[in-house]
Amino acid sequence: MQKARVLFVAQEITPYLEETPMGKIGRYLPQGIQERGKEIRTFMPRYGCINERRNQLHEVIRLSGMNLIIDDADHPLIIKVASIQQARMQIYFIDNEDYFQRKFTLRDKNNKFFNDNDERAIFFSRGVLETVKKLGWAPDVVHCHGWFTSLTPLYLKTAFSENPLFSETKVVYSIYNDEFTEGLDKGFAEKIKMEGINDDHVNQYRESGFVNVNKAAIDYADGLIIGSEEINPEVEAYLKASGKPYLEYHPEETYLDAYNKFYDELLGN
Repeated sequence: MQKARVLFVAQEITPYLEETPMGKIGRYLPQGIQERGKEIRTFMPRYGCINERRNQLHEVIRLSGMNLIIDDADHPLIIKVASIQQARMQIYFIDNEDYFQRKFTLRDKNNKFFNDNDERAIFFSRGVLETVKKLGWAPDVVHCHGWFTSLTPLYLKTAFSENPLFSETKVVYSIYNDEFTEGLDKGFAEKIKMEGINDDHVNQYRESGFVNVNKAAIDYADGLIIGSEEINPEVEAYLKASGKPYLEYHPEETYLDAYNKFYDELLGN
């Protein structure tokens, strides 16, 4: 029997960024799932604060070179890769000069939320899925971590759903306490659109704040995980009212087995 394949789409991964609870899960969950007999791939954004030399990132020429059009502008997609040797695990990085050269993640040195975080999130999610298409690697489960990955469930269930690589894929979305209070760009809903995505698909994004991007991810996910001890109460209520399978918060000692079992249940194994 073929090994189940799990694609991890992460907002943060330790050691590439300062350690946070989400970053630690981004680092140790893929390793733990691989050790439990599944095949994995892992993606994160190549924020400009990630030291390429120290972390030995290098460009994967055969995967780079595509252009993604967002808001009528072309943005070249650059793919880089690094290895976490002790885990026998590769991390793929989505890069682009317009979106990921600045030396910060989602806020500038004065803690100001970047105005183009909406487009950066679009580029990241689409970039991951286009790269997986190029790899020709069909994931059984795609597990997204953090609001910055929250468009991935929408794209998988709409624009990419006809692609045979993704037609059977189950999408899991983990919700964390990575809240922001700013609104995203007013044109966010329109920018999300591409072939296969219409007005109805992007209704949640017309009020584009933290709560709504999470609600939309809940709408398009097959399974949900509460990734932090406490999450936004409105989002939590929406999750529980969705009727979808979900996992309560699990601490470090128990989450690996719980998540692995959750994937198996979603896959009917």
